[in-house]
Amino acid sequence: MLLSNLEIIPGRRVREHLGIVEGSTVRSKHAGRDILAGLKNIVGGELKAYTELLVEARQQATDRMVAQAEELGANAVLNIRYTTTSVTQGAAEILAYGTAVILD
Repeated sequence: MLLSNLEIIPGRRVREHLGIVEGSTVRSKHAGRDILAGLKNIVGGELKAYTELLVEARQQATDRMVAQAEELGANAVLNIRYTTTSVTQGAAEILAYGTAVILD
């Protein structure tokens, strides 16, 4: 499965447009991570626990999007975008979406 944030793939032609595909996951904060993040906020720096949480969430959302594209028979997903939305205090949704296509 070819994944791209471009609308086209240079040198390839879109033979069939299969529609929009998406994958999402909702993740919540972990109390232990919150305590460590609070301490890190005092001294500054990267909040590695949250970075790992978001990396895992983006990967899961991408995997779900790809699975949906595979069900449609796509061999590529183009124009991929990611968005994050706060669902409730302490929880956020990561959404991956794009256009499922068949490339020649």
